Amino acid sequence: MSSGTGLFVTFEGGEGAGKSTQIRRLAEALRARGLDVLLTREPGGSPGAEAVRHVLLSGAAEAFGTRMEAILFAAARNDHVEEVIRPALRQGKIVLCDRFMDSSRVYQGVTGNLEADFIETLQRIAVDGVVPDCTLILDIPARLGLERAKKRGAATADGPDRFEKEELETHEKRREAYLDIAAREPERCHVINATQSEEAIAAEILAIVDRRLAPVLTDRMPEAANE
Repeated sequence: MSSGTGLFVTFEGGEGAGKSTQIRRLAEALRARGLDVLLTREPGGSPGAEAVRHVLLSGAAEAFGTRMEAILFAAARNDHVEEVIRPALRQGKIVLCDRFMDSSRVYQGVTGNLEADFIETLQRIAVDGVVPDCTLILDIPARLGLERAKKRGAATADGPDRFEKEELETHEKRREAYLDIAAREPERCHVINATQSEEAIAAEILAIVDRRLAPVLTDRMPEAANE
């Protein structure tokens, strides 16, 4: 893919929705076609952002309040964008990111009770124009998602992270907030029923991304013909 014709796809959803599994499956499917794919995540994804990741997920910043957490997330996101995401898109890569700006809108904004204007200002500074072309929201009832997340946490040395430990009502509010974002931005966001089989979800995601890729690949064809 030519310089400047990359595609930016983000995965969003509550705990236990299966984002990590599905983003890996999509990366594998696209790479099998010979496409250049960058797989990344938030918080993290760049050296500076990874340094902040442990502080956020361990709960070490929780005592300083949600506003401080939101600022830390924004700082990590800006480093991620400038050091990893923007350069990859300029190189024509397909960037797949596990969580991005919508997570801050939901986690620190809606359930963190921070002012929408404050969150949007932070995000505008953090992403500096790098907005996803396509956002896949994996939707799952909060109770089921938490059950999955707890099983996953029990199988790891770290156990559940700071967000997985929160109350069911909080997780349900986040689910509703994601659905609200999707309703307000239907051109960018696609809601996927995450209670389906892993294979069915993967097929639906690939079909959505294929539609987004079509114009990008069409633009690439004239250049490829001259190579």
